[in-house]
Amino acid sequence: MKVYFYHTRLTTESYEAWKRGLFPGHILYGQPELEKYGMQFVMHPYRHFPSRLRLMLYVLRAVWSRRRDFEAIYATSFRGLELVIFLHALGLLRQPVYTWHHTAVRRAANPLRELLSRLFYRGIDGMFFFCQRHVDESLLCSKAPAGKLHLVHWGPDLPFYDLLRRDCPAVPMSTPRFISTGKENRDVDTLLRAFALTSHHLDVYIAEECGGIHYRRIIEALPPSPNIDVHFTEGVIPHRLAQIVAGCTCVVIPCLDFPYTVGLTTLVEALALGVPLITSRNGYFPMDIDAEGIGITVPYGDVQGWVDAANYIATHPREAEAMGQRARLLAERVYNMEAFGREIAEVINGGR
Repeated sequence: MKVYFYHTRLTTESYEAWKRGLFPGHILYGQPELEKYGMQFVMHPYRHFPSRLRLMLYVLRAVWSRRRDFEAIYATSFRGLELVIFLHALGLLRQPVYTWHHTAVRRAANPLRELLSRLFYRGIDGMFFFCQRHVDESLLCSKAPAGKLHLVHWGPDLPFYDLLRRDCPAVPMSTPRFISTGKENRDVDTLLRAFALTSHHLDVYIAEECGGIHYRRIIEALPPSPNIDVHFTEGVIPHRLAQIVAGCTCVVIPCLDFPYTVGLTTLVEALALGVPLITSRNGYFPMDIDAEGIGITVPYGDVQGWVDAANYIATHPREAEAMGQRARLLAERVYNMEAFGREIAEVINGGR
């Protein structure tokens, strides 16, 4: 089966890096794993456009020019793919469309937008969601039947991280090093205020700005603390960041309160590396971190909660190590690329 693979970042280049062990396959949303299920891919020629309209027109032209070369579309997001989806809804493009949906499907306040939205969702044959809560909330708006909504247990490319773990020396829990990576909707203000009240070392790797949040301004407005090092990053560097995370004893994920799985990429990396977590209590995470015993959750914006959690990890090294072991076992059992690749393949191949 030939499938057009639409990604919102460099596609062919990332796939080639994956083959060399330099890029995790789950950030390609399992595309390498899907090859095991008889899928051959037409790679979307990624280009960046600041304008959403220009992006949509470019994607429409790219997909339409190759429409005779594939039997289905698999997309990591519908951003940029909107015009293609409308064409499929109108019957002008026959190939089915399967896409990840990063939030719940919701009603539009404007009646015209709601009408267009209902037509839009007719053009999607299957939607993949990171958590059951998104599926449940999507069903409330009645834009897509339950048969189109699929919970997928998205998780890490374990072989990629196993290579890193093999080459990294074991890190003693007795000398805790905390690390924060990721750049989307991060609550750096709460995190830095909390760690400034401790003596624990914290490394923060973050972009200067992302999604309209100017992290450099927020960070520079806070008084410096000798136990906190901030590193501003550029571009997509998952291999380098994974190497750094592998040398730390606890991953921290300070999320802002948004109705989706903020921080999930960082979370599943910690699972793969067997590292305990402290994270904001995001109700859209697919697993219950406290119940699974893989880390500690803190209410949004709770400075003292972060202080207490960091102190607990630092003063309970055996329990922190056990959290990391349970995290890795959870990845092996449920959340991994092999498992979610199989789940996606069942949907796409089942729609033939």
